Amino acid sequence: MSWPPNAARKADPVAISAEEIAYATDLFSDLGDLTTRRMMGGLCLYHRGTIFALVHSDYGIMIKGVGAFIPVLEGMGCTRWTYPRKDGKSAAMPYWTLPPDCEDDPEAACDLARAALQHL
Repeated sequence: MSWPPNAARKADPVAISAEEIAYATDLFSDLGDLTTRRMMGGLCLYHRGTIFALVHSDYGIMIKGVGAFIPVLEGMGCTRWTYPRKDGKSAAMPYWTLPPDCEDDPEAACDLARAALQHL
């Protein structure tokens, strides 16, 4: 299975479906101690209380990248989440798209999550 788990977006493009939540939690389940929380139309994923990823309605599953982990994500071809602010400038969030090899490979996704968590 690959992202998004449902081929057609639902009527409410902001809401995350139960199928998308299940997909994301299954992908990272080998981390253990995984919890989730809905926020701003998306879903945050936590490991032992630390947020390490989110599910965004437009960008899919995104991994948190800060500090020395940013060049690693850039080297993997990940794209940073940016959005236009009201003043016309661009704002960057500390979340990055998953590399293609992690989108449907729980072992690779969990390895990436563990690396991200080392920097959080």
